[in-house]
Amino acid sequence: MSSAPMPTSTTVLIVGGGPIGLIASILLTQQGIDNVVVELREHVQPAPAAHVVNARTFEIMRAGGIDMAKIDAACRPPADGWVRWVTSLAGDEIGHVSFEGQHRIEALLDVTPTPLRNLSQHKLEPILRDHTPALRAGVEWVRATQSDVAVVSTVRDVVTGETTEITSSYLIAADGAGSPVRRWLGIAMDGPQRLQAFVAIHVEANLRQLVGDRPATLYWIIDPDIGGTYIAHDIDGTWVYMHQWDPDVEQLDDYTVERCAALFRRGVGANIESMSVRSITPWNMSCQVAASYRSDRAFLIGDAAHRFPPTGGLGLNTGAVDAQNLVWKIAAVEHGWAESRILDTYESERRPIAEINAQQSLSNAVKLFDVPVALGIDADPDVTRTNYIAAVSTADGRARVHAAIEGQAEHFDMLGLQLGFVYSANGDLVVDDGTTLAEPADAVRDYRPTTHPGARLPHTWIDRAGERISTLDLVPLDHFVLLTSSKDWAAAGERLVDARVPLHVVLFGRDAVDVDGAWGRVSELDGAGAILVRPDQHVGWRSASLTADPVADLRSALSKLAGASILGTRS
Repeated sequence: MSSAPMPTSTTVLIVGGGPIGLIASILLTQQGIDNVVVELREHVQPAPAAHVVNARTFEIMRAGGIDMAKIDAACRPPADGWVRWVTSLAGDEIGHVSFEGQHRIEALLDVTPTPLRNLSQHKLEPILRDHTPALRAGVEWVRATQSDVAVVSTVRDVVTGETTEITSSYLIAADGAGSPVRRWLGIAMDGPQRLQAFVAIHVEANLRQLVGDRPATLYWIIDPDIGGTYIAHDIDGTWVYMHQWDPDVEQLDDYTVERCAALFRRGVGANIESMSVRSITPWNMSCQVAASYRSDRAFLIGDAAHRFPPTGGLGLNTGAVDAQNLVWKIAAVEHGWAESRILDTYESERRPIAEINAQQSLSNAVKLFDVPVALGIDADPDVTRTNYIAAVSTADGRARVHAAIEGQAEHFDMLGLQLGFVYSANGDLVVDDGTTLAEPADAVRDYRPTTHPGARLPHTWIDRAGERISTLDLVPLDHFVLLTSSKDWAAAGERLVDARVPLHVVLFGRDAVDVDGAWGRVSELDGAGAILVRPDQHVGWRSASLTADPVADLRSALSKLAGASILGTRS
């Protein structure tokens, strides 16, 4: 955060200083694009809020130069990475599933350098703020006007009331689910606005001794007289209890501190020596995607563009990839090596992914009802109670409930969805190589590394100048990268290094060493081909073999990927 005077002009104005707006700012700054972030809140969000940060989001942070040692220190230990269904926190456990395989986190390092972890938003935001000198906190975006060349926004200091007009080339709305910018643009949301409503009760309490040898990130209470979900942002201190409510018949004022403390204690099932209710927040579960992601020079990212059920933790993580996808394209246009038409691909690439993630989140939410169905839920509370007692007290009943719980595994194991999404070759920034993408049988859970055009570059551990790095580390934020084991392809790429579009060449065996052969196994190149990787670490073009004129073919591919003409070659 900076105390410098509010600027009156910038290349990019970002509205919203939550994690997604901050990530966008960091990536822009790293690429030399000046930007300003205005955030209504003066201080970091005190409540934990989002807490699941997946592998792809961490990979983006890593690429953006964020201090990953601080990130790692802020994460909860993988040993807490479980999901449990219990009669109460101190009661019986009926079943559990792993949260993204954190019990085998070493194995996950074969497919990503940064596996999913439990990292609460109130711990993530301070780290991101420390990396964001462009942040102006305590500043409200009020309104804006657009022209063919700029967006002029009026912002207001919430303390002094002073207003400033900021002229920017682009406006990025990262201002959340209620997005004032989206409303100003008149962009509608497709999908249901309210599926369920909850009161999130944020409590400080150390329950480590209570849960004992049953640590978890989530505890689902199956007792129908209690219900609700406990989110262990930190077993040793920070909890959120999600209590379902109906805002059409109840008032938020009815949820006093005393009542919320009683609700929290009821599901614990044991005395708590010390606890403190820190906040009481209403929350709607929605499943919506913006009808459009862009209006001229204004763009939507994160929750401003999509609102998912929390079942799967895809909201923040989808937003991080939105930011990455949009930012490299803006930077390319501003640096003059790409035409502005590549900005059209932001929506065509990201909106279909949001629709898939929205549907999966909704599917997860619906499938959760299999557990209360197995417990015998009924419209009559007395019948529900009788069925519940029978279900948890008999071997057959427990087996039925346990099977329903095992059916939730996909909800908490979506590596394929996180890392396996592929941008369509129908778009301008992915060149079809004529091959068919081999998809796994379960595209949600199973991740299959591939260099198929549009896919994320597979991660493997390699050696560069004696340092163990990820193949993802070979891709700068502002360059295309040619990866090859062919000296002929490398020579062709080096003739284009001084062309208009920034290109970096990596020849395996010279610039990097595939120590254990993992890259050779996943590259699908058989040593003779080459791939071009975009600045967002997605494959843009691939050739399985050496072509008759590799220089011309590379020039053509780069021109298509940048939406621009390649000028000149090195002789």
